[in-house]
Amino acid sequence: MDVIISLLQQMSVYLVVAYLFSKTPILKSLFAVSMRLPPKATIYVVFSGFCILGTYFGLELLDAIVNTRAIGAVLGGLLGGPVVGLLVGFTGGLHRYTLGGFTDLACGLSTTAEGLLGGLACLYLRRRGRVNALFNPWTAFAVTLVAECVQMGIILLVAQPFDRALALVEVIAAPMILANSAGAALFMSMIRDQRDMFEKYSQLSSAKALRIAERAVGITLEGLTPTSAERIAHIVYEETGVGAVAMTDREKILAFVGIGADHHTPGAPLMSEHSKRAIETGEVVFADGIETKYACSLSPACKLGSSLVVPIRSDAEVIGTIKLYEPKKKFFLNINRTLGEGIASLLSNQILAGRFEQQKNLLVKSELKLIQAQINPHFLFNALNTVSAIIRTDPGEARELLLHLSNFFRKNLKRGSDLATLREELDHVNSYLRIQKARFADRLNIEIDIDPALLEMRLPTFTLQPLVENAIQHGISNVLEEGRITIRAHAEGGDVILLVEDNAGAYGEAEATPGGLGMGIVDKRIKNLYGETFGVKVECKSGEWTRVWIKLPCQELAAA
Repeated sequence: MDVIISLLQQMSVYLVVAYLFSKTPILKSLFAVSMRLPPKATIYVVFSGFCILGTYFGLELLDAIVNTRAIGAVLGGLLGGPVVGLLVGFTGGLHRYTLGGFTDLACGLSTTAEGLLGGLACLYLRRRGRVNALFNPWTAFAVTLVAECVQMGIILLVAQPFDRALALVEVIAAPMILANSAGAALFMSMIRDQRDMFEKYSQLSSAKALRIAERAVGITLEGLTPTSAERIAHIVYEETGVGAVAMTDREKILAFVGIGADHHTPGAPLMSEHSKRAIETGEVVFADGIETKYACSLSPACKLGSSLVVPIRSDAEVIGTIKLYEPKKKFFLNINRTLGEGIASLLSNQILAGRFEQQKNLLVKSELKLIQAQINPHFLFNALNTVSAIIRTDPGEARELLLHLSNFFRKNLKRGSDLATLREELDHVNSYLRIQKARFADRLNIEIDIDPALLEMRLPTFTLQPLVENAIQHGISNVLEEGRITIRAHAEGGDVILLVEDNAGAYGEAEATPGGLGMGIVDKRIKNLYGETFGVKVECKSGEWTRVWIKLPCQELAAA
């Protein structure tokens, strides 16, 4: 009975130490049965320490030590695998061997065997995909029970004289087997509970972050403004449940929601030293109200008692902050600290994406303007000269040409959208070709073969016109015989193929002229929109033909 009471006392002290250990950050490294070295090294150090601690807590009896050393050895093996278990057991056994006694060698060997046994159990469960079973207290109980039985057998086999070993085992076997098995189960229960709690909070944090991300999508694409800041602040306030949420730029409060909204008014200049420090250094500033004092800079009667200030960045520049507050009577939860930092990262990425989108839109507009500017000024003069030449002989034809000229330039100057239908593109090109046909008279033949089902598909504006202009300016205008321009469109597999063909075959010469810039921009815009597998491809047989192929995705039909 004395042995049982002593072991229970040992186990109680041992478990108090284990409980205190379970509250430390080191425990997180035990949550995953990892094959990497750092977690294994941590497990080795921690459970070797518990092995040695179990020996020191032991009771000297019959020139031996009744102890709880097996708990550290078995759990080290269960969480670290065979190699770690063997090393933990060897370390604990070596320490026991140095203390002497007639069971020193037997205890050293048995502790090593216990660690290895725990490791083999880990390997067995892991190979069968039952990793979670390692954290089951009943698993720890069963493995430790078997390990302690093995220890008693080793003592009987190794310790001399046998009579003393047998007498010892008769006294300590039952108490040690039960105490160590129960202790291992309780220790594993602590680890499992902390693991479950950690996973619960991680899932809760992830769920909140996902909801915030989902609700905040697109709000900050126009930048950090009072309107976007107010909407974001309300979302964060609702999802986190903190006392208050504020958003600022570098100089003033943009939005404030929650406790203290009566004196933290949007538009007020930044007075908080914590906010200024976060903006200047780009670091997170946390004032818990205990170690780091917090005092409202606007009102001494403010009920807020702690704050977390997280800088919001755009590239490397800090453009503002998001601030989370808790009242004086409430602790600031770690989950909200993590969320606050994650939210700031989310906002930074969204603002950066907004700037990128704005720059992209500006680039598209610049490219459109460049294509518009590429239209040869001589086209206008040639068109007017053509109208002037036929106005006396055929006023009706001249009037129709002027209408086409007006339609061409009106569409050319007012088309600001990035996408247009193929029908709109053809209308623009037809006006251009109608004027050119009047200019070249019988020397220009035009063939258009478009699948009617494709007329409503969408494609980048100014896709066809630059290519048709290149065909005439750098091809047809340089040949003496009849010139032919062919425009075709058809579906091919999952794609749409457009073709602009001329019979001049002068692409090699046109490639070095400024007119080739329009074709390059068309190709670049298509690739930016749809990917590298789409775009412009040119084939040329010198003196005979030039074919410009445009490959577009067929799904753009659905967007029409």
